[in-house]
Amino acid sequence: MADVKVSVTFRHTQPTAPLKQYAEEKVHKIGKYFYSPLDAHVVLSVDSRDRQVAEVTLQARQLTIHGREETADLYSAIDLAMDKVEQQVRKHKTKARLRRRKVKD
Repeated sequence: MADVKVSVTFRHTQPTAPLKQYAEEKVHKIGKYFYSPLDAHVVLSVDSRDRQVAEVTLQARQLTIHGREETADLYSAIDLAMDKVEQQVRKHKTKARLRRRKVKD
């Protein structure tokens, strides 16, 4: 499991400890897919139409993954954005595993 460094930024909304902790816990779960250190940046904001936006950016050694989601609730926006990121990570890991498995003639 990788060491995950998480930073959470709030834009146009008041920062709350439970929301920050929730975002950090969700991001730490992604660490199980990596062995090298991982940097994660989570931006939680409210746009002009009162939509709650969660943006997640993960940076590993040679990989950058970004997920963004808008909903009426920040908690569900975090969940959906992390689902997108996790799906991308799984896809990347599967491709890497299959690439290593190929045998040249």
